[in-house]
Amino acid sequence: MQLHEFQAKELLERYGLRIPRGRIAGDIEQARRIANRLGFPRFAVKAQIRTTERMADGGVRFAASPDGVAATAAAMLGRVLTSQRHATSHEFVRWVLIEEAIACSLQLYAAVVLDTSTGRLVLLTSRNGGAGIETRAAGEPDLITKTPLTLAPTGVHGAFEDAAASLGLPAATTATAADILRTLAQMAVELDAVQVEINPLALTPSNELVALDAKLQIDDHAMFRHPGLAAFREAVTKEEDDPHELGADRHQINYAALGGTIGLVANGAGLALATLDMLHDFGGSPANFMDIRTTATSLDIAFGVELVLNNPNTKALLVNVHGGGMQRCDTIAEGIAVAVSRTSRKLPIVARFAGNNADFAGVRLESAGIAFHPASDMTSAVRSIVELTKD
Repeated sequence: MQLHEFQAKELLERYGLRIPRGRIAGDIEQARRIANRLGFPRFAVKAQIRTTERMADGGVRFAASPDGVAATAAAMLGRVLTSQRHATSHEFVRWVLIEEAIACSLQLYAAVVLDTSTGRLVLLTSRNGGAGIETRAAGEPDLITKTPLTLAPTGVHGAFEDAAASLGLPAATTATAADILRTLAQMAVELDAVQVEINPLALTPSNELVALDAKLQIDDHAMFRHPGLAAFREAVTKEEDDPHELGADRHQINYAALGGTIGLVANGAGLALATLDMLHDFGGSPANFMDIRTTATSLDIAFGVELVLNNPNTKALLVNVHGGGMQRCDTIAEGIAVAVSRTSRKLPIVARFAGNNADFAGVRLESAGIAFHPASDMTSAVRSIVELTKD
Protein backbone atom coordinates (compact mmCIF):
# COMPACT_ATOMS: atom_id res chain seq x y z
CA MET A 1 0.00 0.00 0.00
CA GLN A 2 1.51 3.28 -1.15
CA LEU A 3 0.41 6.02 1.22
CA HIS A 4 -0.22 9.61 0.28
CA GLU A 5 2.16 12.25 1.57
CA PHE A 6 -0.21 13.47 4.30
CA GLN A 7 -0.61 9.92 5.60
CA ALA A 8 3.12 9.22 5.54
CA LYS A 9 3.75 12.46 7.42
CA GLU A 10 1.20 11.55 10.06
CA LEU A 11 3.14 8.37 10.74
CA LEU A 12 6.44 10.27 10.82
CA GLU A 13 4.95 12.59 13.43
CA ARG A 14 3.76 9.63 15.50
CA TYR A 15 7.38 8.49 15.60
CA GLY A 16 8.53 11.88 16.84
CA LEU A 17 9.83 13.43 13.63
CA ARG A 18 9.11 17.05 12.80
CA ILE A 19 6.84 17.88 9.86
CA PRO A 20 5.41 21.21 8.65
CA ARG A 21 2.07 22.23 10.11
CA GLY A 22 -0.72 21.73 7.62
CA ARG A 23 -4.14 20.36 6.73
CA ILE A 24 -5.72 18.40 3.88
CA ALA A 25 -8.46 19.92 1.67
CA GLY A 26 -10.84 18.33 -0.79
CA ASP A 27 -12.45 21.41 -2.32
CA ILE A 28 -11.60 25.03 -3.08
CA GLU A 29 -13.55 26.70 -0.27
CA GLN A 30 -12.19 24.25 2.28
CA ALA A 31 -8.70 25.13 1.06
CA ARG A 32 -9.42 28.82 1.57
CA ARG A 33 -10.80 28.24 5.08
CA ILE A 34 -7.79 26.14 6.07
CA ALA A 35 -5.38 28.80 4.82
CA ASN A 36 -7.23 31.50 6.75
CA ARG A 37 -7.10 29.40 9.90
CA LEU A 38 -3.41 28.53 9.55
CA GLY A 39 -2.38 32.10 8.77
CA PHE A 40 1.11 31.40 7.43
CA PRO A 41 3.02 34.14 5.58
CA ARG A 42 3.68 31.64 2.78
CA PHE A 43 1.94 28.38 1.90
CA ALA A 44 2.90 25.23 0.05
CA VAL A 45 -0.03 23.68 -1.84
CA LYS A 46 0.68 20.07 -2.77
CA ALA A 47 -1.39 17.71 -4.91
CA GLN A 48 -1.78 14.39 -3.13
CA ILE A 49 -0.68 12.03 -5.87
CA ARG A 50 1.80 9.18 -5.73
CA THR A 51 4.31 10.08 -8.43
CA THR A 52 8.07 10.57 -8.26
CA GLU A 53 8.42 13.94 -10.04
CA ARG A 54 5.49 15.87 -8.58
CA MET A 55 7.33 19.21 -8.40
CA ALA A 56 8.33 19.12 -12.08
CA ASP A 57 4.80 18.08 -13.05
CA GLY A 58 3.21 21.11 -11.38
CA GLY A 59 1.95 19.24 -8.34
CA VAL A 60 3.70 21.48 -5.80
CA ARG A 61 3.09 25.23 -5.88
CA PHE A 62 3.38 28.14 -3.49
CA ALA A 63 0.99 30.90 -2.47
CA ALA A 64 1.20 34.00 -0.29
CA SER A 65 -2.44 34.37 0.77
CA PRO A 66 -5.62 32.38 1.37
CA ASP A 67 -6.97 33.61 -1.98
CA GLY A 68 -3.78 32.41 -3.62
CA VAL A 69 -4.17 29.03 -1.92
CA ALA A 70 -7.75 28.77 -3.20
CA ALA A 71 -6.69 29.66 -6.74
CA THR A 72 -3.87 27.13 -6.64
CA ALA A 73 -6.18 24.44 -5.26
CA ALA A 74 -8.65 25.20 -8.05
CA ALA A 75 -5.92 24.54 -10.61
CA MET A 76 -5.21 21.12 -9.08
CA LEU A 77 -8.38 19.60 -7.62
CA GLY A 78 -10.39 17.48 -9.99
CA ARG A 79 -7.63 17.49 -12.59
CA VAL A 80 -5.51 14.67 -13.94
CA LEU A 81 -1.82 15.34 -13.43
CA THR A 82 0.33 13.68 -16.08
CA SER A 83 4.00 12.96 -15.56
CA GLN A 84 6.36 14.78 -17.92
CA ARG A 85 8.80 11.85 -17.74
CA HIS A 86 6.21 9.10 -18.13
CA ALA A 87 3.33 10.08 -20.40
CA THR A 88 1.33 7.01 -19.32
CA SER A 89 1.62 7.93 -15.63
CA HIS A 90 -1.23 10.10 -14.45
CA GLU A 91 -3.32 10.53 -11.32
CA PHE A 92 -6.58 12.27 -10.50
CA VAL A 93 -6.11 14.91 -7.80
CA ARG A 94 -8.71 14.47 -5.05
CA TRP A 95 -6.91 16.26 -2.23
CA VAL A 96 -4.34 18.98 -1.72
CA LEU A 97 -2.14 19.36 1.34
CA ILE A 98 -1.88 22.96 2.52
CA GLU A 99 1.06 23.53 4.80
CA GLU A 100 3.60 26.06 5.93
CA ALA A 101 6.30 26.82 3.36
CA ILE A 102 9.50 26.39 5.34
CA ALA A 103 12.76 28.08 4.39
CA CYS A 104 15.77 25.79 4.30
CA SER A 105 19.51 26.12 3.84
CA LEU A 106 20.06 22.50 2.81
CA GLN A 107 17.92 19.73 1.34
CA LEU A 108 18.92 16.20 2.32
CA TYR A 109 17.68 12.81 1.17
CA ALA A 110 17.06 9.96 3.61
CA ALA A 111 15.32 6.64 3.09
CA VAL A 112 15.18 3.05 4.23
CA VAL A 113 14.16 0.62 1.50
CA LEU A 114 13.94 -3.12 1.04
CA ASP A 115 16.55 -4.39 -1.41
CA THR A 116 14.56 -7.08 -3.21
CA SER A 117 17.71 -8.70 -4.61
CA THR A 118 19.07 -9.47 -1.13
CA GLY A 119 15.95 -9.28 1.05
CA ARG A 120 17.75 -6.80 3.33
CA LEU A 121 16.95 -3.28 4.42
CA VAL A 122 19.26 -0.57 3.12
CA LEU A 123 19.72 2.99 4.37
CA LEU A 124 20.00 5.57 1.58
CA THR A 125 21.34 9.08 2.25
CA SER A 126 22.45 12.09 0.24
CA ARG A 127 23.49 15.65 0.95
CA ASN A 128 21.95 16.64 -2.39
CA GLY A 129 18.29 15.81 -1.92
CA GLY A 130 15.21 17.54 -3.25
CA ALA A 131 13.29 17.42 -6.51
CA GLY A 132 14.65 15.27 -9.31
CA ILE A 133 17.00 13.16 -7.20
CA GLU A 134 15.95 10.00 -9.04
CA THR A 135 16.98 11.54 -12.36
CA ARG A 136 20.20 12.97 -10.97
CA ALA A 137 21.16 9.72 -9.26
CA ALA A 138 20.78 7.82 -12.53
CA GLY A 139 23.63 9.88 -13.96
CA GLU A 140 25.62 10.15 -10.73
CA PRO A 141 25.77 6.74 -9.02
CA ASP A 142 27.73 8.18 -6.08
CA LEU A 143 25.08 10.81 -5.34
CA ILE A 144 23.32 8.46 -2.91
CA THR A 145 25.22 6.56 -0.22
CA LYS A 146 24.01 3.04 0.61
CA THR A 147 24.43 1.63 4.11
CA PRO A 148 23.32 -1.99 4.74
CA LEU A 149 21.22 -2.61 7.83
CA THR A 150 21.03 -5.71 9.99
CA LEU A 151 18.02 -7.04 11.87
CA ALA A 152 18.58 -8.51 15.32
CA PRO A 153 16.40 -9.43 18.32
CA THR A 154 17.42 -6.11 19.87
CA GLY A 155 16.31 -4.09 16.84
CA VAL A 156 17.78 -2.86 13.58
CA HIS A 157 21.48 -2.04 13.52
CA GLY A 158 23.61 -0.01 11.13
CA ALA A 159 26.17 2.76 10.88
CA PHE A 160 23.62 5.51 11.46
CA GLU A 161 26.15 7.90 13.02
CA ASP A 162 28.55 7.48 10.10
CA ALA A 163 25.77 8.04 7.58
CA ALA A 164 24.67 11.19 9.42
CA ALA A 165 28.25 12.47 9.61
CA SER A 166 28.62 12.13 5.83
CA LEU A 167 25.84 14.68 5.34
CA GLY A 168 28.12 17.54 6.43
CA LEU A 169 25.73 19.00 8.99
CA PRO A 170 26.63 21.22 11.94
CA ALA A 171 27.93 19.12 14.83
CA ALA A 172 24.89 19.74 17.03
CA THR A 173 22.55 18.63 14.24
CA THR A 174 24.46 15.50 13.22
CA ALA A 175 23.30 13.60 16.30
CA THR A 176 19.69 14.55 15.50
CA ALA A 177 20.16 13.34 11.93
CA ALA A 178 21.46 9.98 13.19
CA ASP A 179 18.37 9.64 15.38
CA ILE A 180 16.14 10.40 12.38
CA LEU A 181 17.87 7.76 10.26
CA ARG A 182 17.52 5.24 13.08
CA THR A 183 13.83 6.11 13.37
CA LEU A 184 13.26 5.51 9.65
CA ALA A 185 14.77 2.04 10.05
CA GLN A 186 12.59 1.41 13.09
CA MET A 187 9.50 2.43 11.10
CA ALA A 188 10.43 0.13 8.23
CA VAL A 189 10.65 -2.84 10.59
CA GLU A 190 7.64 -2.08 12.78
CA LEU A 191 5.33 -1.13 9.89
CA ASP A 192 6.50 -3.84 7.45
CA ALA A 193 7.40 -1.04 5.05
CA VAL A 194 9.33 -1.61 1.85
CA GLN A 195 10.04 2.13 1.56
CA VAL A 196 10.23 4.92 4.13
CA GLU A 197 11.56 8.07 2.49
CA ILE A 198 12.02 11.72 3.43
CA ASN A 199 12.91 13.96 0.50
CA PRO A 200 13.74 16.60 1.22
CA LEU A 201 14.80 16.43 4.82
CA ALA A 202 15.31 20.17 5.23
CA LEU A 203 17.86 21.93 7.39
CA THR A 204 16.29 25.22 8.47
CA PRO A 205 18.22 28.45 9.22
CA SER A 206 17.83 27.60 12.92
CA ASN A 207 19.53 24.20 12.31
CA GLU A 208 16.37 22.14 12.75
CA LEU A 209 15.60 19.14 10.55
CA VAL A 210 12.09 19.01 9.06
CA ALA A 211 10.53 16.40 6.77
CA LEU A 212 9.16 18.51 3.91
CA ASP A 213 7.99 15.52 1.88
CA ALA A 214 7.62 11.82 2.59
CA LYS A 215 6.84 8.51 0.92
CA LEU A 216 5.84 5.35 2.72
CA GLN A 217 4.93 2.02 1.16
CA ILE A 218 3.74 -0.90 3.27
CA ASP A 219 3.83 -4.53 2.17
CA ASP A 220 0.23 -5.40 1.24
CA HIS A 221 0.66 -8.95 2.48
CA ALA A 222 1.55 -7.66 5.96
CA MET A 223 -1.47 -5.38 6.38
CA PHE A 224 -3.22 -7.95 8.58
CA ARG A 225 -0.59 -7.19 11.23
CA HIS A 226 -1.51 -3.50 11.27
CA PRO A 227 -5.22 -3.08 12.00
CA GLY A 228 -4.48 0.46 13.17
CA LEU A 229 -3.68 1.40 9.57
CA ALA A 230 -7.08 0.28 8.26
CA ALA A 231 -8.30 3.88 8.12
CA PHE A 232 -5.33 4.83 5.96
CA ARG A 233 -6.08 1.98 3.58
CA GLU A 234 -9.73 2.95 3.35
CA ALA A 235 -8.83 6.58 2.60
CA VAL A 236 -6.65 5.47 -0.29
CA THR A 237 -8.71 2.61 -1.68
CA LYS A 238 -12.13 4.19 -1.32
CA GLU A 239 -11.10 7.11 -3.48
CA GLU A 240 -8.61 5.78 -5.96
CA ASP A 241 -8.13 2.06 -6.36
CA ASP A 242 -10.13 -0.31 -8.51
CA PRO A 243 -12.99 -1.66 -6.36
CA HIS A 244 -12.72 -5.01 -8.13
CA GLU A 245 -9.06 -5.30 -7.18
CA LEU A 246 -9.91 -4.37 -3.60
CA GLY A 247 -12.68 -6.94 -3.37
CA ALA A 248 -10.44 -9.62 -4.82
CA ASP A 249 -7.69 -8.74 -2.36
CA ARG A 250 -10.09 -9.24 0.53
CA HIS A 251 -10.87 -12.68 -0.92
CA GLN A 252 -7.20 -13.74 -1.09
CA ILE A 253 -6.85 -13.11 -4.82
CA ASN A 254 -4.50 -10.79 -6.67
CA TYR A 255 -6.51 -9.42 -9.59
CA ALA A 256 -6.02 -6.72 -12.22
CA ALA A 257 -8.12 -5.90 -15.27
CA LEU A 258 -6.09 -5.76 -18.51
CA GLY A 259 -8.64 -4.81 -21.16
CA GLY A 260 -8.49 -7.91 -23.38
CA THR A 261 -11.06 -10.60 -24.15
CA ILE A 262 -9.67 -13.81 -22.59
CA GLY A 263 -10.46 -14.21 -18.91
CA LEU A 264 -7.83 -16.00 -16.85
CA VAL A 265 -8.13 -18.09 -13.69
CA ALA A 266 -4.71 -19.17 -12.39
CA ASN A 267 -2.99 -19.89 -9.10
CA GLY A 268 0.49 -18.58 -8.44
CA ALA A 269 1.90 -15.34 -9.83
CA GLY A 270 4.58 -17.14 -11.83
CA LEU A 271 2.11 -19.42 -13.57
CA ALA A 272 -0.26 -16.51 -14.22
CA LEU A 273 2.46 -14.34 -15.75
CA ALA A 274 3.74 -17.20 -17.89
CA THR A 275 0.18 -17.76 -19.13
CA LEU A 276 -0.22 -14.09 -20.02
CA ASP A 277 3.04 -14.19 -21.97
CA MET A 278 1.95 -17.28 -23.87
CA LEU A 279 -1.44 -15.75 -24.65
CA HIS A 280 0.30 -12.76 -26.21
CA ASP A 281 2.64 -15.06 -28.14
CA PHE A 282 -0.33 -16.91 -29.64
CA GLY A 283 -2.13 -13.67 -30.56
CA GLY A 284 -4.59 -13.57 -27.67
CA SER A 285 -5.51 -10.59 -25.49
CA PRO A 286 -5.90 -11.26 -21.75
CA ALA A 287 -8.82 -9.64 -19.97
CA ASN A 288 -7.19 -9.88 -16.55
CA PHE A 289 -4.35 -11.04 -14.38
CA MET A 290 -5.28 -13.43 -11.57
CA ASP A 291 -3.23 -15.09 -8.85
CA ILE A 292 -5.24 -17.22 -6.41
CA ARG A 293 -3.38 -17.32 -3.11
CA THR A 294 -2.95 -20.57 -1.22
CA THR A 295 -5.16 -19.22 1.59
CA ALA A 296 -8.21 -18.74 -0.68
CA THR A 297 -11.29 -20.86 0.02
CA SER A 298 -13.66 -22.09 -2.68
CA LEU A 299 -15.99 -19.15 -1.93
CA ASP A 300 -13.09 -16.72 -2.21
CA ILE A 301 -12.27 -18.24 -5.58
CA ALA A 302 -15.92 -17.96 -6.63
CA PHE A 303 -15.77 -14.22 -5.98
CA GLY A 304 -12.73 -13.84 -8.22
CA VAL A 305 -14.14 -15.97 -11.02
CA GLU A 306 -17.36 -13.94 -10.93
CA LEU A 307 -15.31 -10.79 -11.53
CA VAL A 308 -13.91 -12.38 -14.67
CA LEU A 309 -17.25 -13.74 -15.91
CA ASN A 310 -19.08 -10.47 -15.30
CA ASN A 311 -16.48 -8.42 -17.16
CA PRO A 312 -18.32 -7.43 -20.38
CA ASN A 313 -15.06 -7.61 -22.34
CA THR A 314 -14.51 -11.28 -21.49
CA LYS A 315 -15.43 -13.60 -24.37
CA ALA A 316 -13.97 -16.86 -23.03
CA LEU A 317 -12.43 -18.25 -19.86
CA LEU A 318 -9.04 -19.94 -19.57
CA VAL A 319 -8.40 -21.97 -16.42
CA ASN A 320 -4.74 -22.85 -15.89
CA VAL A 321 -4.21 -24.39 -12.47
CA HIS A 322 -1.46 -26.44 -10.88
CA GLY A 323 -2.54 -27.90 -7.55
CA GLY A 324 -0.01 -27.94 -4.75
CA GLY A 325 0.09 -28.99 -1.14
CA MET A 326 -1.92 -26.03 0.15
CA GLN A 327 -4.24 -25.37 -2.82
CA ARG A 328 -5.86 -28.34 -4.54
CA CYS A 329 -7.28 -28.32 -8.04
CA ASP A 330 -10.72 -29.47 -6.88
CA THR A 331 -10.98 -26.51 -4.47
CA ILE A 332 -10.51 -24.15 -7.40
CA ALA A 333 -12.96 -26.15 -9.52
CA GLU A 334 -15.51 -25.86 -6.71
CA GLY A 335 -15.10 -22.09 -6.75
CA ILE A 336 -15.54 -22.01 -10.53
CA ALA A 337 -18.72 -24.08 -10.25
CA VAL A 338 -20.18 -21.74 -7.65
CA ALA A 339 -19.33 -18.67 -9.75
CA VAL A 340 -20.87 -20.12 -12.92
CA SER A 341 -24.07 -20.94 -11.01
CA ARG A 342 -24.33 -17.34 -9.81
CA THR A 343 -24.06 -15.62 -13.19
CA SER A 344 -26.22 -15.76 -16.27
CA ARG A 345 -23.26 -15.36 -18.64
CA LYS A 346 -22.24 -18.63 -20.26
CA LEU A 347 -18.81 -18.40 -21.84
CA PRO A 348 -16.59 -20.96 -23.59
CA ILE A 349 -14.19 -22.47 -21.05
CA VAL A 350 -10.85 -24.16 -21.60
CA ALA A 351 -9.49 -25.83 -18.46
CA ARG A 352 -6.10 -27.30 -17.75
CA PHE A 353 -5.68 -28.90 -14.33
CA ALA A 354 -2.41 -30.44 -13.15
CA GLY A 355 -1.09 -31.58 -9.81
CA ASN A 356 -3.00 -32.26 -6.61
CA ASN A 357 -6.53 -33.61 -7.29
CA ALA A 358 -6.45 -32.63 -10.97
CA ASP A 359 -8.78 -35.52 -11.95
CA PHE A 360 -11.31 -34.59 -9.26
CA ALA A 361 -11.37 -31.01 -10.56
CA GLY A 362 -12.60 -32.05 -13.98
CA VAL A 363 -15.20 -34.34 -12.43
CA ARG A 364 -16.42 -31.49 -10.22
CA LEU A 365 -17.02 -29.23 -13.21
CA GLU A 366 -18.80 -32.01 -15.10
CA SER A 367 -21.03 -32.81 -12.11
CA ALA A 368 -22.05 -29.15 -11.99
CA GLY A 369 -23.14 -29.36 -15.62
CA ILE A 370 -20.39 -27.03 -16.82
CA ALA A 371 -19.28 -27.61 -20.39
CA PHE A 372 -15.56 -27.07 -20.91
CA HIS A 373 -12.74 -28.00 -23.25
CA PRO A 374 -10.13 -30.01 -21.32
CA ALA A 375 -6.46 -29.42 -22.11
CA SER A 376 -3.59 -31.69 -21.17
CA ASP A 377 -0.92 -29.01 -21.11
CA MET A 378 -0.50 -25.26 -21.02
CA THR A 379 0.37 -24.84 -24.69
CA SER A 380 -2.72 -26.66 -25.95
CA ALA A 381 -4.89 -24.77 -23.45
CA VAL A 382 -3.67 -21.40 -24.68
CA ARG A 383 -3.93 -22.41 -28.34
CA SER A 384 -7.52 -23.59 -27.83
CA ILE A 385 -8.68 -20.46 -26.02
CA VAL A 386 -7.15 -18.17 -28.65
CA GLU A 387 -8.92 -20.12 -31.41
CA LEU A 388 -12.24 -19.81 -29.55
CA THR A 389 -11.95 -16.03 -29.33
CA LYS A 390 -11.00 -15.37 -32.94
CA ASP A 391 -13.55 -13.25 -34.75
